[in-house]
Amino acid sequence: MTEHSVSFNAATHYLEVGGRTLAYRTFGHGTPLVMCVRFRGTMESWDPAFLDGLAQQGFQVTIFDYSGLGRSTGERTYNPASLAKDTIELITALKLGKVVLAGWSIGGVAAQIVLAQAPQLVSHLVLIATTPPGLLAKPGEQLFYELAKRDNNFEDFVSLFFEPDSPTSRAAAERSWGRLVSRRDDASPEVPFDWAGAQLGEGPKNPVFPADAVLHVLKNTEVPVLHLGADHDIAFPVENWYALSDQLPTLHVVTFPSSGHGPQLQYPRTAARHIAAFVEAAHD
Repeated sequence: MTEHSVSFNAATHYLEVGGRTLAYRTFGHGTPLVMCVRFRGTMESWDPAFLDGLAQQGFQVTIFDYSGLGRSTGERTYNPASLAKDTIELITALKLGKVVLAGWSIGGVAAQIVLAQAPQLVSHLVLIATTPPGLLAKPGEQLFYELAKRDNNFEDFVSLFFEPDSPTSRAAAERSWGRLVSRRDDASPEVPFDWAGAQLGEGPKNPVFPADAVLHVLKNTEVPVLHLGADHDIAFPVENWYALSDQLPTLHVVTFPSSGHGPQLQYPRTAARHIAAFVEAAHD
């Protein structure tokens, strides 16, 4: 697949901003879409089938590495405000104007902060397997904290991002794993799991994201918000979005069955089509 993949073959570029270098790749043509990656993720953590699907749906996609991680330089941190700062400065420096902003897991937390701090940059907000701000109706599982702190093999990958008890989900995990193990010559180095684990804490938190100001923005924004989730997300249960659904006026919720913390890994092309339909819905 990688031979003909526009995302896999996209050139890596480097942006000097704020005394650091942000590594990024842009591919596709059309509506600008900027994507904030997950905890322990780099540009290599996005499934190329999902990225190519987005490009095929008419998006100009930009992925990047956070400061100090992957191929970017600067101070490394998982403070969501710092990840949001990376995102804002990248969008601004590349002169992308208003973008569809997407974020997976902790990247979704960062994306929500971007909406709160720089709403002029965001036309649509796409959240993938992430958590809302404030007290949660259902916290995550201890298993996530155990798996997120060690070097992960295929079985860990299945438990983290899929539904291990589902043969269909496990088969999808094998396909996604096969796509993700392909490595380009200038691949971003992996985030050190020992360093990342030290940032995580010992177990599930409630709230994960104690940001009343961001919740206020979500309750009052006119920006359309989509959450793509799974029915068994061990990190950020989708039930927390259901609990807020009557308070968030622009929220769309799509939940994939028999899936886990990486619904777009299990359903790469379908997830891309959902995002395209969500963006197009504003023009119906």
